[in-house]
Amino acid sequence: MTTNPTGRDIADALALLLRRSTRARLHTHLAAGLGEAVDGLTYPLISGLDRTGPCSAARLGPEIGLDRTTVTRRADRLERAGLLERRPDPDDARATLLALTDRGHLAVAAARQRLAAAIEDSLASWPPADARDFARHLRRFAAEGPFADGPGRP
Repeated sequence: MTTNPTGRDIADALALLLRRSTRARLHTHLAAGLGEAVDGLTYPLISGLDRTGPCSAARLGPEIGLDRTTVTRRADRLERAGLLERRPDPDDARATLLALTDRGHLAVAAARQRLAAAIEDSLASWPPADARDFARHLRRFAAEGPFADGPGRP
């Protein structure tokens, strides 16, 4: 069986984007200037909490690719800085939920704005129709491709 060159090209590009070093560099860039508690190591926590809403360290860990102990340690730093808080879990009296504070939400919003601006800058030389098509196709690929949630998917 031969591999479709387009599939191979996309797989190569995704490998570059998904490398741990690429993510770490991006997180460091996004966290710059957001306070000493937010850096390339803690940014995934506040970003993940922004996506999931309040959740336990055990649930957040797989969402952001870290184990529960690492999440808890990094959450301590963010809590001391006033960016997240721990709340009792209403469904389990023994459990604690991590939740962003208003300051935490503002930090994530600033980082996401920085990311959107960087993406727009990188697409500035593209014809507008190409940039719109890329966004549409990428959104569809994310929703329907091998990274989408659903039966039989990783």
